[in-house]
Formats: sequence, structure tokens, C-alpha cells
Amino acid sequence: MDANCLIGLIGADFYTGVPDSLLKPLCDLLTERYGGVSGHHLIAANEGNAAALAAGYHLATGRLPVVYLQNSGLGNLLNPLASLLSNRVYGIPCLFLVGWRGEPGIHDEPQHGFQGEITLGLLEQLEVPYFILTKDTAAEAVAEWLESCRGLFTQGKQAAIVVRKGALTYGGGTICSNGHTLSREQAIRHILRVSGADPVVSTTGKASRELYELRAAMGQGHERDFLTVGSMGHSSSIALGIALQQPERRVWCLDGDGALLMHLGAMALIGASAPANLIHIVLNNEAHESVGGMPTVAGKLDLPAIARACGYPSAAPADSPEQLDRALEEAVSGAGLRFIAVTCAMGSRDNLGRPATTPAENKAAFMAALSTARADASPPKAEECP
Repeated sequence: MDANCLIGLIGADFYTGVPDSLLKPLCDLLTERYGGVSGHHLIAANEGNAAALAAGYHLATGRLPVVYLQNSGLGNLLNPLASLLSNRVYGIPCLFLVGWRGEPGIHDEPQHGFQGEITLGLLEQLEVPYFILTKDTAAEAVAEWLESCRGLFTQGKQAAIVVRKGALTYGGGTICSNGHTLSREQAIRHILRVSGADPVVSTTGKASRELYELRAAMGQGHERDFLTVGSMGHSSSIALGIALQQPERRVWCLDGDGALLMHLGAMALIGASAPANLIHIVLNNEAHESVGGMPTVAGKLDLPAIARACGYPSAAPADSPEQLDRALEEAVSGAGLRFIAVTCAMGSRDNLGRPATTPAENKAAFMAALSTARADASPPKAEECP
């Protein structure tokens, strides 16, 4: 179905959500028509943020908002859906458009498999009726289902259209580009020149794929890298957990701008914890590139200033290889929590592959590598209760 047709059938004038590759035609259309930050369309930081924006829209207008998301974002959506939108609480109607990654029987990446299996069951548990949109779905069927939902929306309930792979099309498309010249892969290559044997936690999406392939191209193993293939926005928290438990070892976090914004509060905790052995690097290309290239608001932000405000004692920008090298040299030359915001171009190699190891294999190898630094350490003894 053409995305224009779907929007016409829905008839709403407010959309918000987090971009998804299966919903790319819709996201492209909305971004071209309204931009990414407007009164009709807001690309949210996370799915819970989108639900709250939708609530505000409905409270102000009385009309039906639409929230789009990948099914992996149902976890972020669950709390405001159950405790804010639900008709057992405030009764705020909403239509969800959910990209069905990991649909049973459809090949997908391992991080989407379990989520795909439980997607429909989660919606049922949340009492959200759904309609499955396929590439062969007739417009009349969508219109009839939406008409049947009007009573639900009047009662302050929600409904969802679950979008299968290839169900949506659109003749336009977002052009993945910005004015920067330093590529993300080039930046990672510079980082690996100085990270040595240190553990690296890399974020969801193409950054982890590029890290994996660069290690192979350099003839190195993958045991020192934890590839955060799912749980977008949590790589910095994973890195913090490692850094606090292994203070004798320097830890690197390769973050993305969309991921950083998704759970920005993690920076406040990192700054308050102030691990002297953590180097937090954000590869900022101002876009959700891995799911289609829709913009983030990171291009309008001073990320080093945000880091300093969160308590990072050192925060530096880098928008060229030379500036990145200087920032990296300063980071490894002394102790202390460090933050580097690397401004990157959009785009990646056409032949960029995916890790050949499973997440479980990655975890086992990574933990084995980390254990070498803890071989002589013993856990604290449990104290008896008085």
C-alpha cells in the first residue's frame, strides 16, 4: 500500500514516533511533508516520549494522534500506554503503526526474533486490537477496520496497525546526507588505533557492523568488542557497568546520536558516577541512519556542553581526523571520565556486512576477555545478617 493512501485513510493530522526500516516509506513521506519537528510531525527521542506527545496533542485538540514505532519499541511504549493512555486511567485514544520486525517465518537479525514472536501477544495483553497490513491489503479493508475502531477511540481506547515487511511503498525518499566529511567508519578506524586491547561497547546499528568489519580487516579478533545489536540507547549504561566493576581497565563506548537521545538520562548517571576509566564517544551523523536516514535533533545540540552539564569533567568536539586524533590522544594520556562528540557524515559502504557470530558467541568471547583482568580477584564475602 502506498504511504499516501494509508495517511489518507487514517485522516489524522498529528504523527510522532521513532523511525523504523519497515515504516521507512511512511517516515519519508511525513518528513518530506512536515519535517521532523513541527506541529504535525515530531520524530521522538523514544517511544514513551512519543506516547506522551500524543497525549498532549489529544488533550489540546480532542483529536486522534498517531504513534509509529518498530515493535522493539513496545517496551519503551508500555509504561505510558498502560499508566497514561489506558482507558482505565486517563482514556486517551491513539492509533499505533507498528513495524513487525522478526515476524515468525520471515528471516531477520537475531535481536528481532523473540520480539517478533511476542509482538501480537503483547498487544493482546495490553488490550490493543490490531490489524495486520500486508503488501496485498486492499484500501477498503483498512478503511473498514478503521471505521470499526471509531467506537474504541470514543471510549478512550487504542488500536494498532501491524505493518509486515514490504507492506508500505512510497515514490519519494529521504536522502541520507549532511554537510560533514568525516565518515563514521573512518572515525572508528582512528579510535581503534589507540584503544589497543581495551574493551569496546558499541551501539545498535551500523556502528557495530563497521566495528566488526574493521577488526577483521585489521586481522584482529572480536573478543574485545561487545556489539549492542538490540536495546537501543543502552550501550553507555552497559559500558558504565563494566567500567565500575573493572576500574583497572579502560573502557570505551561507541555511541550514536539517536541512541544517546533515546535514553539521555544515562549521561547524568555516568557523570555522577564519574568512572575515571570510561571514554564515551558519540558518533553524531544527526540521523537515524540504520533505519532509513530520518533526522535527529542532535544537529541542533551542543553535545559536549550537555556532557559537561551532566558532570563529565572533560568533553570535546571533533569534526575532522586531526581534531579527533587530538581528542583521542588527550583521552588516553590521562585518567578521568572523557566525552568526545564526533561529527560524522551520513552513509556507509554498499557492501557493509553483518557480524558472522551470534550474540551468545559475542557475549561468551567478550566475558572471557574481560575475565583476564579479574583472574586474581575474588568476590566479596557475604556478611551474615545480625
